[in-house]
Amino acid sequence: MATERTVQGVIEAALSELGWRESSIRAAGRTDRGVHARGQVVSYSLSWSREPDRLTAALNAHLPQDVAVRRTEVVPAGFRPRFGAIRRRYVYRLLMDPAPDPLKERTAWRVWPAPDFDRMRTVADLFIGKRDFGAFGKAPIPGGHTVRAVSKSEWVREGTDLCLILEADAFLFRMVRRVVGANLQVGCGEKEIEDIERSLSDPTQKWVGRLAPAKGLCLEAVYYEA
Repeated sequence: MATERTVQGVIEAALSELGWRESSIRAAGRTDRGVHARGQVVSYSLSWSREPDRLTAALNAHLPQDVAVRRTEVVPAGFRPRFGAIRRRYVYRLLMDPAPDPLKERTAWRVWPAPDFDRMRTVADLFIGKRDFGAFGKAPIPGGHTVRAVSKSEWVREGTDLCLILEADAFLFRMVRRVVGANLQVGCGEKEIEDIERSLSDPTQKWVGRLAPAKGLCLEAVYYEA
């Protein structure tokens, strides 16, 4: 049986070509299958005597075309990208187009008719703040808490696209995709703003609406203390 291909697997294979011998790399977080990551951060230990930029080039020479290292930095011993992160930024992209666009639809969810943009902006504002978001996702670790601090939740227009920008200290499993689905249902008139407010005020009232497809979601950045 063939081994499932993963981003982690291909990065570890490339590192192995350069003498890396650890059991696994350490990442800032895991994403659902099909979710993209432009700003993922990984750490590893490797004996390398040349400049970090030369390591970036060496890794990319061993990586497939759909995976790339953008920058390499030397970090202090004990650095852990997941637990050291103070904020993460995700962007979900909706393509507003009545006709298929095969190239853009690889990284966006095509929606038509277009939803009410103003209603979705109102809904997005409701998610800002620190609260229990248990109604919109599960803790990544069994038994973990579901309180998160969302610092940004905003819809913006980019040409024919609508993008939801979400920033928080961390996210629950499938939280962003549920938030997008909930926003869209209100924007399409399938749900009311009050439905969102009830789920936000009572984390036991699970949101059972639409789950946005993974392909429209991208981890854009992970932030650390300067």
